[in-house]
Amino acid sequence: MSRPNGATSLPEIIMGESEYDRLLELAAAAGRRAPETAAPLLQELERATVVEMRQIPPDVVRLGSKVTYKRDGAEPQEVSLVLPAAADISAGKVSVLTPIGTALIGLSTGQTITWAARDGQLHRLQVLAVEQPAAAEE
Repeated sequence: MSRPNGATSLPEIIMGESEYDRLLELAAAAGRRAPETAAPLLQELERATVVEMRQIPPDVVRLGSKVTYKRDGAEPQEVSLVLPAAADISAGKVSVLTPIGTALIGLSTGQTITWAARDGQLHRLQVLAVEQPAAAEE
């Protein structure tokens, strides 16, 4: 995520090896069709600390996670982070390739990030809670 002028450093993010590889492939494929969509995800992948899947703390946002977050101080919202093919905003399933999905990936409970929406407007997002699916994918 790009930082606005004068912003503090970005929060540390964690990703598991297999998820990192999967998202790298996704971003590379998306980059051929829509580089402006893939670039933010690639930036997040570049700065991620990559660990074995079993080393990811349970409060880290990953694919399949149900995330409760607050944006710009508004009421909390809950979404599940998914691959683009499973995205369905009416069902609360947000693609990891959307600006908010890219902002969420790898964050943990309590972390905050500033991210730019597609219209360029900056938003501040804070992760309030993370719930992993019952059978977390390895």
